[in-house]
Amino acid sequence: MHELEIYLKQHFPHLNFITELANISNMFRLEMIFSKYDLEYVYHAAAYKHVPLIERNPLEAIYVNILGTVNLSVLSVSNNIDKFVMVSTDKAVNPTNVMGASKRVAEMYVQSLQNSKALHTRFITTRFGNVLGSNGSVIPHFRKQISEGGPVTVTHKDIIRYFMTIPEACQLVLQAGTMGVGGEIFVFDMGKPVRILDMAERMIRLSGFEPYKDIEIVITGLRPGEKLFEELLNDTSMSLPTHHPKIMISKMPCGDFDEINSKIKVIIKTAAKHKDRRVVLLLKELVPEFKSKNSEFESLDFNKN
Repeated sequence: MHELEIYLKQHFPHLNFITELANISNMFRLEMIFSKYDLEYVYHAAAYKHVPLIERNPLEAIYVNILGTVNLSVLSVSNNIDKFVMVSTDKAVNPTNVMGASKRVAEMYVQSLQNSKALHTRFITTRFGNVLGSNGSVIPHFRKQISEGGPVTVTHKDIIRYFMTIPEACQLVLQAGTMGVGGEIFVFDMGKPVRILDMAERMIRLSGFEPYKDIEIVITGLRPGEKLFEELLNDTSMSLPTHHPKIMISKMPCGDFDEINSKIKVIIKTAAKHKDRRVVLLLKELVPEFKSKNSEFESLDFNKN
C-alpha cells in the first residue's frame, strides 16, 4: 500500500484518493471505514495467496480469506453497496491446497448469499490465474536470483502456469464488475499456459547469460499444496460465453446459503481454538473436491475414504 500510494502521487498527482490501513478480519475496524465513507462499490482483493505459506498456517487463511470475506459481505449488504466484486483465483478450482480451498469457500459464500434473498448489493466473483509482476510472482523472483548469479530455482521441470499482465487483470476485473448482475463467477481466458522452466531459461538468456553454463537452474521439487498445472479456466463444459471474448461465466453450483453459512461459522470457531487439522478437515467437508497434494493434510483424504 505504501508503494502504491507513492506511485499514484507521482504519476497521477490530480487523482483524488485516500488510503486506509485495516485488517479485514477485524469487524470493528471495517465498520469504522464503512461509516466514514459513502461507498458505492467494493473491490475485494485482500487475501493471503501464497500456497506453501498458507499450507503451513491454515488458520490465517480462515481469518483473512474466509472471515474477512464474510465481514466485508455483511457490511456491504447493511450499507447498501451497489456492487461487491471479489477477486478469486484459479487455485479455487478443484483445490489441492488450503489457500485454494479457502478462496473456494469465499466464492461459495458470496454466491449463495446473493441467491438467498433479494439484496440491493450485487455480488460478483472474478477468477483468474497468475499476474505477472505482482507481489511474490515468479518473474521478480527469477530476476533477483539471476542478479545474484543464480541458481534459478524451479519446483518441477514440467510445471506450467497461466499468466496475464497487471493492466490486463485490472481491466478484466473492472469490466466483469460492470457486466455482472449478481451471483456470477466470471472466469478469464488466460490464453496458453507457460512452462516455468522455459520462462526461466528465457529470462536468463534475456539477461545476457547462458542457462546451465553461466546461470544454473535447479529443480527443487513441488512445494506443499502445489500441483503441476492449474485447471483450465476456459473449459466450455463448465462455462458459458459472454459478449466479452475474454470473459466467461462459470456454471458451478453454489449451494444453500444457510448450510454454507452455518458450516463457515463452525470453521471460524475451530480456527479460534488453534486446531489446524480439524480446520482443514472441515474445509474438505465443505469443499468435497478439495484433495491435498504434497501436503501433511493428505492423510485426511485417506482417512475420509
